[in-house]
Amino acid sequence: MTVLALDNASPGGSDQDAFLADAQRYRRELLAHCYRMTGSLHDAEDLVQETYLRAWKSFGNFQGKSSIRTWLYRIATNTCLTALDGRKRRPLPTGLGGPAADPNDDITPRHEIAWLEPLPEAPREDPSDPSVIAESRESVRLAFIAALQHLSPRQRAVLVLREVLQWKAAEVGEAIGASTAAVNSLLQRARAQLDEIQPTRDDEPATPDSPEAAAMLAKYTAAFENYDMDALVELFTADAVWEMPPFEGWYRGPADIVTLSKNHCPADKAGDMRFLTTSANGQPVAALYMINPDTGRHEAFQLHVLDIRPGGVAHVVAFMEPSLFAKFGLPDAL
Repeated sequence: MTVLALDNASPGGSDQDAFLADAQRYRRELLAHCYRMTGSLHDAEDLVQETYLRAWKSFGNFQGKSSIRTWLYRIATNTCLTALDGRKRRPLPTGLGGPAADPNDDITPRHEIAWLEPLPEAPREDPSDPSVIAESRESVRLAFIAALQHLSPRQRAVLVLREVLQWKAAEVGEAIGASTAAVNSLLQRARAQLDEIQPTRDDEPATPDSPEAAAMLAKYTAAFENYDMDALVELFTADAVWEMPPFEGWYRGPADIVTLSKNHCPADKAGDMRFLTTSANGQPVAALYMINPDTGRHEAFQLHVLDIRPGGVAHVVAFMEPSLFAKFGLPDAL
């Protein structure tokens, strides 16, 4: 047996360190898997580490009945299920169940809530690679991850393993310790709940590297940087939604979104805001840097994850968590 063949062969005890080194090629897709399960980048990173630790410790029990990759997914899934036991779901403001807020009202941060987090996008590789298929953009889009949070952990695991990773029901049952009938029942209930939570749209979202997304992102950042609220209004769809955890309110429609910005954004003139662009969750991202009057520098402020449709910007989740900037390889200040 060679190290290169570890994915299809049964490793021996003397190959334990070689296995761990080789298994690192699955780290990114396991991170995406744990992120789908938890809705948290920070938790997913910790759970991937725990997955590798458990795999290393139980290496001698691996019998080669499945690939190393499948074995790691089983360990990661059960590691996530253990971690999620008793935990509350991670919502976005729209998932709290309240109606759209009035942009003229005060805004209230809820730091005690563990909010959903964005996932930085990895460089695109060969689309025929199974790891890329497993990490497809559609399966990590914010709307999908937010919808998954409404499912029980076991429903979440079954849905992801069956519909994202395309495992057979028997394989899923073996992974989570359930019968095939129980897996099918969990999947049926999960699908029904998702249909209620996430209505199907006819139009397709623009991918971060599409010309449509690039053009809209340029207009979006220019409108903010120039403090051109009239231009900003024109960029949103009629039913656009804006939300910005840790604030619990969410807002619908271009007029309310712009009113919110005028009332509560620290910027009030052109030049107060600057942007860098990147991508997360298979979506374009505008990273906002706000002027600090005391230092004169533009400092990390919000990550705007955009859902761009043919009619304009349909949804923005503005994550007000400057510590996330480092996770995206972005500077703290400009």
